[in-house]
Amino acid sequence: MNNGYGNNNSYNNGYNNNYSAPPEQNRYDPIVLRPAQSEPPKSDKRGIGAGVVALILVCSLFISTASGFAGGYLVSAFMQKSDIKENVINNFGGSNGGKTTVVYENLSSEASEVKEGTVESVAAAVENSVVEITTEVVSTSSFFGQFVTSGAGSGVIITADGYIVTNNHVIDGASNITVRLKNGNEYKAELIGTDADTDLAVIKVSAEETLPPAVFGNSDVLRVGQQVVAVGNPLGSLGGTVTTGIISALDREVTVEGKKMNLLQTDTAVNPGNSGGGLFNLKGELIGVVNAKSSGSDVEGLGFAIPAVTAAKTVSELIEYGYVKGRVDLGLVLIDISDSMTAMYYRVNTLGCYVSSSKYTDELKQGDRIIAINDTEVVYSDDILELKNDMSVGDTVTVTVVRNGKTLDVEFVCREKTPGESDINFET
Repeated sequence: MNNGYGNNNSYNNGYNNNYSAPPEQNRYDPIVLRPAQSEPPKSDKRGIGAGVVALILVCSLFISTASGFAGGYLVSAFMQKSDIKENVINNFGGSNGGKTTVVYENLSSEASEVKEGTVESVAAAVENSVVEITTEVVSTSSFFGQFVTSGAGSGVIITADGYIVTNNHVIDGASNITVRLKNGNEYKAELIGTDADTDLAVIKVSAEETLPPAVFGNSDVLRVGQQVVAVGNPLGSLGGTVTTGIISALDREVTVEGKKMNLLQTDTAVNPGNSGGGLFNLKGELIGVVNAKSSGSDVEGLGFAIPAVTAAKTVSELIEYGYVKGRVDLGLVLIDISDSMTAMYYRVNTLGCYVSSSKYTDELKQGDRIIAINDTEVVYSDDILELKNDMSVGDTVTVTVVRNGKTLDVEFVCREKTPGESDINFET
């Protein structure tokens, strides 16, 4: 998985977590708004005939005479309405250079009171708990050699001493992670732990000040139609952006890069850079971590977030152990061959999922085509990832493969995935 902010990440089934700001974009560039105004009218310099001038003078004389009578009547009527004058106009400070300063009494310079349980109150309560994240990833290519790409995302402070939750794809592969607070202070962040299965990661900063953590809410009691508020860093340059919408669906099953995830669906606007940001209820509680949106150009209002209950459990284990305990590692590197061109490249006659290498058993050989696991048919690696969700550490797995036209069964024991272990990898 790419880091999501300096590189493109595509989700299966039309979902995409490419919330990265374009690499060439500077997040400090100002946003300039220009009024849409037309050009001022040009003056007409043509001459005016004497007849026209005379007509204007006659009209002016008539208008002047009429205005005198009308003006006198209006002034008299207005002065008689002294109570209206007192209520509408207040002589504020007397004369100022021969001009009287007036203000309307019904205008107030004080801000309106913020009501609890509103988008405004939520924004005020959580604005300092959501941070901007920028990353640097060192990449190597045969043409350019070694180069650095940058990306940006969001995060949510979860402890006063600097632990921050974000998405795994935000910081994946990053050599440098920088956190920018609402007050503008920036700190280098340490990676504490990641979990690709839930697309969550925890980083930590050593800030000079005590940080304001978000409060986790109970995402299990959410209702469809309930109003929610998202806060994040869209485009990697608009930190602190607040958007609002509703919960569109609960426990929505979405396949993300071959991994099935159960997410909250919302029509709240999320954009590149929002990944890792917070989804809050109207109490200001964190009820989700934004991680995906629909990538279709013809659809709107399809955003997704990791439920807070899932995030809280995962984050707790990442902080305590550096990884999520109980995750199964099959130790396989696989190749999906799904078209004739790829089959020709690898010199095989049958499409399917092939073994490139196996970490935990020598009985699986390079070139073995997996056709079943525990007697359940397998076509491609997505099927294996789905089956892995039902496995536990210590289970014995039976992998059925085809090798040189013969069918073989190979058994090995599931191991626990720990930091640095590769889990299932895919060769391209």
